[in-house]
Amino acid sequence: MLAAQRRTSTCRRRRVRVRRPRPSGCAIRFAVLRILLVVNSFASSVTARNTVVVHRRLARGHDVEVVETNRRGHATRFALDAARQGFDVVIGYGGDGTLNEVATGIAGTDTALGVLPGGSTNVFARTLGLPNDPVEAADQLARGIDAADLRPIGLGKVNGRFFCFHTGIGFDAAVVRAVEARASLKRWLGHPLFISAGLTTWLRGYDRRHPHFALDCAEGHIDDGYFSIVLNTNPYTYLGNRPLDLSPAAVLDRGLVVVTFRTLRVLPILRGLGAALKGGGVATSEHLVEWRDVVRLSVYDETPFPYQLDGDYLGNTERLEFEHVPDAVRLVFPAA
Repeated sequence: MLAAQRRTSTCRRRRVRVRRPRPSGCAIRFAVLRILLVVNSFASSVTARNTVVVHRRLARGHDVEVVETNRRGHATRFALDAARQGFDVVIGYGGDGTLNEVATGIAGTDTALGVLPGGSTNVFARTLGLPNDPVEAADQLARGIDAADLRPIGLGKVNGRFFCFHTGIGFDAAVVRAVEARASLKRWLGHPLFISAGLTTWLRGYDRRHPHFALDCAEGHIDDGYFSIVLNTNPYTYLGNRPLDLSPAAVLDRGLVVVTFRTLRVLPILRGLGAALKGGGVATSEHLVEWRDVVRLSVYDETPFPYQLDGDYLGNTERLEFEHVPDAVRLVFPAA
């Protein structure tokens, strides 16, 4: 399929293979790997120039092929085809949504996942310690590839789709929906656009008087959920350079963490999130519940409610079925 799409989409796709000449009379320091770099050229921080620089850095000693996405779901198709063809690593270079699609395509295969920041927030990349600058991040990622630092990590899964760092249900998803309605401004406005969308949604875009869904799992039951975050990693997001740490228990080798707001009144939310802004996780109360090490979770209601997955709004639904999948994918850990 990769070859076929190359012939039909030459303006969006290029194939470049660079192999470093093998030195004579000395040992090879590391294996030459087949790498697919999946680029979302529409992402906020991706430019033609830094894509060239990133490619050149990754291609020092490895065979690298570059493909560009042009619609939703494209990255998953590229990643799935690459895994079937035996690529060693597929790297998602774009926003968190691009990374999610790549992870979904290679989960359960022997192909490893690489991460490069190209969006406005880059939650998962920054969680791994990568800088927001893609050129600097490419150097750290390349050194991780050279060192063969590939380790299995767990992923979340909801309604058959994997997620890397979180799924938002309710108010959070309504904010993402408002941002995506003005997606053309996202590259230029970034965080101010999210703030504006949050305020607009709070004032007139989401019902704050009635619960929106119920939640069930082995840890308990909640029948008055307004807003939930299902975490696979921590932090939940970044406010500029400040991480919003909802739960220190949300790590890649443990089960999911579920944080649920049972009200959208201002004071309980500020009390709950105040500790998170200081880095200690949310302050739980009767209005804010945290479940840790969740393996399975059901979220449901007769009236459809919105949800988003790794920053991508996926619409309204009446039911979500979550599970934690240990060792779902091998991840390239960047060198410090």
